Amino acid sequence: MKRKALISGITGQDGSYLAELLLEKDYEVYGIVRRVALEDPEHRLFRIKHILKDLHLQPGSLESYPSIFRVMTTIKPDEVYHLAAQSFVSYSFEDEFSTLNTNINGTHYMLAAMREVAPQAHFYFAGSSEMFGEVREMPQTEITPFHPRSAYGISKVAGFDLTRNYREAYGLHASSGILFNHEGPRRGFEFVSRKITSHAVKIKLGRAKEIKLGNLDAKRDWGNAKDYVKAMWLMLQQEKPDDYVIATGETHSVREFLEIAFARVGLNYQDYVVIDPQLYRPAEVNLLLGDSTKAQTKLGWKYEGNFRDLVCEMVDADLAYLGGTPV
Repeated sequence: MKRKALISGITGQDGSYLAELLLEKDYEVYGIVRRVALEDPEHRLFRIKHILKDLHLQPGSLESYPSIFRVMTTIKPDEVYHLAAQSFVSYSFEDEFSTLNTNINGTHYMLAAMREVAPQAHFYFAGSSEMFGEVREMPQTEITPFHPRSAYGISKVAGFDLTRNYREAYGLHASSGILFNHEGPRRGFEFVSRKITSHAVKIKLGRAKEIKLGNLDAKRDWGNAKDYVKAMWLMLQQEKPDDYVIATGETHSVREFLEIAFARVGLNYQDYVVIDPQLYRPAEVNLLLGDSTKAQTKLGWKYEGNFRDLVCEMVDADLAYLGGTPV
């Protein structure tokens, strides 16, 4: 029999790449989606429309335990990948309440329902480098203390602790991936990486005149999302659950991202960037850099990509998407 995998957040960047990977590995792939998404698939399911016929989508809400319990009971999955969250950090400053409610309760509901219905399943929680926040050491590892600087980061620390507690208290195979920034052509337009690549293309095509940004000197450890979902799968194939940092081990600034993206379309970013003080975070995270030695040693995972190729891939995809000619 095929193994059954359940993905929350299947319509997002990571969920879509993970669904593709699991289908390639001959899984039955189930996804939790809001009912409104099933009613408007053209707009809300666009990242997975090419594989929709191979997926089993279940209406559900992370804000409702009965809803999650029903989905878990219906599927009885072998593997659960909990990716869904309010994941845009800037928005978490605007609406802390919904960010904390959705992210913390959603994780709790997923774990509690799995414990009741499918306690032998393997569980993955999508942690984040934003949990480190005001970092205590360089680079960050699995034992670096957390000091989150946003409601989003706080909610992810709570989810991480919940996952570890269900592992230790109830014996669940529950692992967390502490993923550093990972991008790709399916990234949402609200995230700074996609905002940069899409605006570079829009300006090149004459559809925009400028791009407004905040802190250009913020540095992140940027990788390719397609490579990171492989690490998620590898974690759930291990005999014992554990927590892993997934990162490239390199850091690059927003300014470097801009320079490469605009140069890809023959432009100088300095001619188009407008600094908007309102886009600075109330509590900034200036530098994140991950050490994935543990994942390399125990999982056999190693990042193969490079920063410039990632940025260029995203620009080329936006050129095609927005109607230009891909480079």
